[in-house]
Amino acid sequence: MAHILLVEDDLTYSRIVKTFLEKNNFEVTTTVKVKEAQNILNSAKYDLIIADFRLPDGTGMELLQWAKANFPQLQVILITHYSDIRIAIKAMKLGAFEYITKPINPDELLATVKESLAQKTELKSETVPEKPNKISKPKSHNPYVLGESQEAQKLEKHIQLVAPTDLSVLVLGETGTGKELISKRIHEFSNRKEGPFVAIDCGALPKELAGSELFGHVKGAFTGALDNKTGHFESANGGTIFLDEIGNLSYEVQIQLLRAIQERKIRKIGGNKEIEIDVRIIAATNENLISQSGEGIFREDLYHRLNEFTLHAIALRNRKADLEYFVGDFLEESNERLQKSIKSLSPAVWDIFYNYDWPGNLRELRNIIKRAVLLSTGEKIEKEALPLELYDSAFLPERSTQSSVTLSSNTGGSSINPPSSATDYKSQWKEQEKELIQKVLQDTRFNKSKTARILNMDRKTLYSKIEKYGLE
Repeated sequence: MAHILLVEDDLTYSRIVKTFLEKNNFEVTTTVKVKEAQNILNSAKYDLIIADFRLPDGTGMELLQWAKANFPQLQVILITHYSDIRIAIKAMKLGAFEYITKPINPDELLATVKESLAQKTELKSETVPEKPNKISKPKSHNPYVLGESQEAQKLEKHIQLVAPTDLSVLVLGETGTGKELISKRIHEFSNRKEGPFVAIDCGALPKELAGSELFGHVKGAFTGALDNKTGHFESANGGTIFLDEIGNLSYEVQIQLLRAIQERKIRKIGGNKEIEIDVRIIAATNENLISQSGEGIFREDLYHRLNEFTLHAIALRNRKADLEYFVGDFLEESNERLQKSIKSLSPAVWDIFYNYDWPGNLRELRNIIKRAVLLSTGEKIEKEALPLELYDSAFLPERSTQSSVTLSSNTGGSSINPPSSATDYKSQWKEQEKELIQKVLQDTRFNKSKTARILNMDRKTLYSKIEKYGLE
């Protein structure tokens, strides 16, 4: 029987969740504070933590970081309100298995708990030598999607250009935009494709152990170093190492990394022997490393070493023309994992998806598709299977404001000065509308059905405006 620690300060909510999980054959211990949870985890063995984000003496994020530093195999599920969605997504980058939004759907909670425990079993089994005739696990999903938008085509052109070289690449982009997928694609088209691809989330590395994880250590180098350890750089020899959220590395580890890049040699923590390495480095971040270097947080010389070539991962709101490709792939993945057979989305759901700005990008889309597949009973995902916050009118003004800012910046228009008359307003609106329609037409390669859906207008209206603005 799996042991679960539930950390929730709403006692009524905690009691409901505890009762539900116990009815499904889990042993549940409850507590309300971060410190109490740490004491419990130090005194007994648990398989999973389910923690609310907002707690009386801290946050679920703090508990997550502590748990991952002290019990790396322990799974963590975060409970959050939808207003904390960006924080929840960041928590997943730090090692959380999943986040669930309130109000909790019992089926979603149960499926997520079972999935997290199944993954923990898989992680344990990876340390055991494989038996000769063991059936291999199905190939993981979430492949790179080429897409047909202009931005996606430009990105692919740059990937194909830099991949055969040995240049270090810096991938910039918001959380959840698929920076690791871009890095894998570079590796697959490089001369190192037969070598290993080692992906490291620097944000999930405990600061005191980051140097050991990256470069290894020798037995007795520090308390707890009971044996020699091979670091990720040594493991990636002959291939590619991907350092995600590179800005999270401490200044001391940055110095070690700079030396490894310059001299192509590493030295294990506590060791005196230099090890030659042949590794291509791809780094990624959603932070401004230039400003961090000016503040003394990130070394400027390291930034320039990493930034021999820059790629920009595209936010999902800026590549709506590719939305169908991503939805199709995530539907296939979710159907396989949840043993369902959902075929598509209803027209109402497509409208919601095209009008939503996706602050969590692909990671948010993937989670929402998985949740909707779980809750759906028919062949299509209906509006009722989506989180209310995606289309609730209380959230629309904020999203429309974001969208208007994004569109004005993406269409290349100059900053708008306040019009002096109603005629100026009308003229300015027409010009913006023309630019927007033209951009979406180009992104969809003049697929008018898709353009109309993205712009949330019927095809007759679109044809009329295309003729009006001479966009054929």
